[in-house]
Formats: sequence, C-alpha cells, structure tokens
Amino acid sequence: MQAPAWYARRLRSMSPHEVWWRLGVKLRGSADRMLLRRHQRPIPLGSILNGRTRRPAGFLADHLTVDQTLGSEPFGRDLLTQANAVAANRLSFFDLRDFHLGDEVRWNYEYKAGKPTPLGFAGAIDYRNHRVTGDCKFVWELNRHHQLVVLGRAYRASGEVRYAEAAVRLLTSWLDQCPYGEGMNWRSPLELGVRLVNWVWAMELIGPSGLVAGELEERVLALAYRHLWDISGKYSRYSSANNHLVGEAAGVFIGSSYFPQLKGSERWRNESQAILEREILNQTYSDGGTREQAFGYHLFVLQFFVLSGLMARSTGRDFGEAYWRRLEQMFEFIALLTDGGPLPMVGDCDDGYVLDLGGRDDIVRSYMTVGAILFDRADFKARASGFSEPAFWLFGPAGRERYERIGVDDVPAAIQPHAFPESGYYLLQRGHPDSADRISVVFDCGDLGFGSIAAHGHADALSVTLRAFGSDVLVDPGTYDYFTYEPWRMYFRSTRAHNTVVIDEQDQSEMLGLFLWGKRARSRCTRWRSSVRGGEVVGEHDGYRRLSDPVVHRRRVAMDEDGPLIVVEDEIVAEGRHTIELNWHLAERCRAVARGAHELVIDCDAGVVTMELDPRLTVTTAHGGEEPIRGWVSRGYHQKSPATCITGTCEHEGMLSLRTRIRVGS
Repeated sequence: MQAPAWYARRLRSMSPHEVWWRLGVKLRGSADRMLLRRHQRPIPLGSILNGRTRRPAGFLADHLTVDQTLGSEPFGRDLLTQANAVAANRLSFFDLRDFHLGDEVRWNYEYKAGKPTPLGFAGAIDYRNHRVTGDCKFVWELNRHHQLVVLGRAYRASGEVRYAEAAVRLLTSWLDQCPYGEGMNWRSPLELGVRLVNWVWAMELIGPSGLVAGELEERVLALAYRHLWDISGKYSRYSSANNHLVGEAAGVFIGSSYFPQLKGSERWRNESQAILEREILNQTYSDGGTREQAFGYHLFVLQFFVLSGLMARSTGRDFGEAYWRRLEQMFEFIALLTDGGPLPMVGDCDDGYVLDLGGRDDIVRSYMTVGAILFDRADFKARASGFSEPAFWLFGPAGRERYERIGVDDVPAAIQPHAFPESGYYLLQRGHPDSADRISVVFDCGDLGFGSIAAHGHADALSVTLRAFGSDVLVDPGTYDYFTYEPWRMYFRSTRAHNTVVIDEQDQSEMLGLFLWGKRARSRCTRWRSSVRGGEVVGEHDGYRRLSDPVVHRRRVAMDEDGPLIVVEDEIVAEGRHTIELNWHLAERCRAVARGAHELVIDCDAGVVTMELDPRLTVTTAHGGEEPIRGWVSRGYHQKSPATCITGTCEHEGMLSLRTRIRVGS
C-alpha cells in the first residue's frame, strides 16, 4: 500500500535515526498483527499478578468518603445534573451538545458523521482518513471515559449507588465491544494513556460501592495490564514526542502506581517517571512556556504533570525538585498571560483535557486554585475563582484549609508588563485586575513550534492580540478543525488568520500538511522596554527571505505611557515589488463601523476602540466569508462564529513602513 502524501513529506524531514525507529515500529506492528488473536485470549489472572496485594487505601481515601456531600459547595447541583445526563447516555463534546448516544453506547462509532468505525487490527487503520474513520477526535473523545469520572464524582458526592451502577454499565459495555488491539480505540497510545488515567480515578471514586469485584475486577485488571503493556512498548519518540509522550507516560505512571500488583508495574513506573521528569524540562522553556507554542496544549500537559505528581506523593515516591519547580513556572506562565483577560488562543487547541473534575468552563481559574495550594502562592490565589471543584477532588478539606490560609495582601494592585524571552511572548499591560481599565497586548515573537515538524504551531510570527475592558478585542482566531475540513484547517493555521503581515499571499512558514511544516520563519526580539503604564517591544522574522526578492518583516509595538494608545509600526525590508496585506481579527462581539477611509470605530459592548490604519492601505472588511475564508473565530473544536476581519492592502516597491494607531476608550 502506498504511503499517504503527507507521510512521504514527513519522512523527508526525519533524521536517519528516526527513520530506523519508525521502521522498527512498523516491524513491531506486523508482529502484533500476526499475534493479535493470541493476545486477545483471556489472560489467566495469576499470570499477570506479581504476588503483591494492592495497597488498602486509595489516593482519595484520606480525604473523601462515600458520605462526603457537596451540599455546601456551589458546584454540587451542576455535578448531579451532568451526571444524570451521562447516566441517560447524553453527552456534550465539541459541537455535539446534549447529544443522545442511543439506548446502548456504540464505542466503535463516529457520532458526528453517523458512521461505524473500522474494526480489525488497530495499527492498520488510517485514522486521518475521514472517509474511512470519520473524524477520529469524535471517536476518541467518547472513549477517553471522562464520563465515568463524572459518574464517580456524583456517587461520592451524593452517596447514591445508581451513579456507580451507571459507571459500571458503561465500563462493561466498553469491555464487551472493544477487544484488545481492534478498532480505533486501540490505535493511539495517547488515547490509551488518557483512558487509563480515567479508569484509575473512576475505580477509586466508585470503589466503596463494591461493584467492581469478581469477574468485572478481573476483566479490568486484564485490560489495565494490556493498556500498560501496549503503551510502554509504543512510547512516542523523535518528531512525535510532544504532548503525546507526556500523556502516554502519565497514563503508565498513574496506572502502574494504582495497580502495583500487576507484573511489570515497578519497571513501568520507573520508566514512566523518568520520562515525565525529563519531558517536563524538554517540552517547556525555563520561563514556563510550552515549546509547542500552543496554549491549549500547555493546559493539557499541565494537568498530566499535576496528576502524576500528586499520585507520586500519595504513594510515597515523589518527583524531584526540578520537576516541581518547572511545574510551578508553567502555572506562572498561564497566570501572567491571563492578567489582561482570557488566555489567547495561540497555536492549536483540540479542547483536550485529562480528567473532568469540574470547573471546565473556566479551567484556567479553576487550576489557579490548584496551583495556589500546591505552591502556597498568593498570586495564584488572586487569579483563582475561589476554592474550585478540581481542588476539592484533588485535595479535599485539608486543601481548603491550606487555600484559606494563603493571604493575598502583597499581590500587586496593578497588572504588570512581562517578558517571556525564551518562549517569545511579550506583554504590554496597564490597569488593575478585574477592572474595566485594564489593557493588555500580547506580542508573539516565538518559534513556530516544537521539534522538526512543529505539529501544533501556527504561522503567527509577530502577531498581536489585544484585550481591553476584561475581554478580547483583537484575537488569535483559534483552531476549529484537524481532520474533517482541510481548507478550514489550513486557513486557521495560516498567516492570514493572524494579526500580522502577509507578503505576496504567502504564509511566513511553508505549510506541507495538516501537522507538518517545511521552511519555517525564525523570529527574534530586538528590543524590550517596559514600565508600569507602557513600553515597547520590537521583533522581526525571516520567513519571507525565501521569496525570490527576500523580505524581512520587522514590527514595533508601543503602549503610550500617557494614555491608552497602542501604536503598531510594520517595516517591510525589501528591494522589489510586493503585495502587502495587514490583517486585524476582531472578537465575535465586536462591531466595526467605518469613519472615513482608514479609521474604524469598534464597539466592544463594554467599551469602544478606535483603529486608524496607514493611509497608504486600501481598507476592506470581511465577516464570516467562505470564498475566500476570512472573518471567523473558533472558541472550540468544530465550533466557529462569524467575526469581523479588517484588512489593509497595498502594492509597494522597496522599503515600506506602515503605522496602525489603536486607541482604547472613546
């Protein structure tokens, strides 16, 4: 069978070592395929046990009992409403909202496309082929088993055994329909890792019910063993070793810690711990930012690292100081980036999360509570939304007491400018937290992405986002899709979809596939100056030097210290004639009205922003356009809303300097 075109291009980007490794993976896959029927035979329980008994107390036992209620907690009622929907086979994920899965859940089914997914040997399934599998994200999301944890939480919160019974019903159904090694649900080691984490938490939460016993317990142990064995033999490496490797190692670490009676558990635990301690440093910068240059994935792996660290501590086997220090820096990165408003949607995001412990509507603030408790940080508490539900499940009453003891008197009264020079992000900010006077500019002068393929990066060099009045004004439009709608996937990753300059209708970095880049723009900051009320940052990138007449784009962003004025100066360094395109993407609620040929008044409900573009540009706007695609914002996977895009264009020969003035407030 001929390799897909995207894979052939990816092979050309690989080192010889990676090519040999991938060849080995294929050989193992061939062997696994031949041995599939043997591996699917029932495993005698005695053959996978090491003689040890599982520790009598689980990692939640110290602070939660089945009699624990959430009657005094604000999130208790919402939890039971969600659990009732799950028990009735109604779920909400991506753009499927309160979606009924049928009287019996079909685990090998793509509900968005309304089609069954292939069975047979998992390794032979091309999960990227929408015609064959539908959108794999819709299959995998259901099979991560977040819903089992929701039911487990409801059982612990209410003491009603019907929630535990519903979890057992779903789990048994999955075990019946998903034999080892067959179908989409065994295709990706990352998916096995996430599912295993959810199994551990579900088992622990419903454990006091006594329902996971006898034959069911034996089946769970056998399939947990298969998960651990399969993942540990297929860890992602080389260009695939991004968030996938973190999720795989976290699944193995948490699973082998929870099931120490399984043969191989000690070896798997040691290996996965070493991977996690290495990758938290490899995949992040010392300033706390993610090397994937994708903020959604920053939050995703942060959850893996938190859950793994807490599991280690609960079993008396902690991670090293460097691990916890870098995790604290990851929290700092998110905390500082959300001072000015919502977290910008930089890079890819597929709405991935590890466990549904509640608080997902504002996951950043929910996890700021977790960070405050972990690191005794007043600044994290100041950015939290009170004692959050994830903190309740992770730490229990003792965590609440620690949270309440943290004072916030010394937290700065005004939001501060900040530079993340390694990650490449610069914040020009002024105003006060949770106040209408705050203004925040995020300047992106970072790398394209992580590793040789930069899979989750976007062509967004020197892009700018603006938050004012506590809300988005100029936005990074998000991600929208991975596999289903290729033109939309390419658009949301493109330079045109970001608040920066496009030269000759080309992307700054060469897009070769859905998750593959060729020649990439390299960015660098050449000046950074900040003060409490303003400052400036200057950066440049060389992505357009690959043109026949090489071009350098240089951008200066300055915040006036005397008033709420932001000036963006774009310098195009060239000799020949080029088409220049400057895009500004507004948040969905913002409405732009022209006031002259080059000035627009932007109504943001909470306030007004005036934008004045350079008089040499011809200014047009688009709103929800499809031919060409322009004027959209995606806040979630397979979700998009029409929004206004302001575009200025011109033809120019030689050097050019363009100025955009943005005044916040009337």
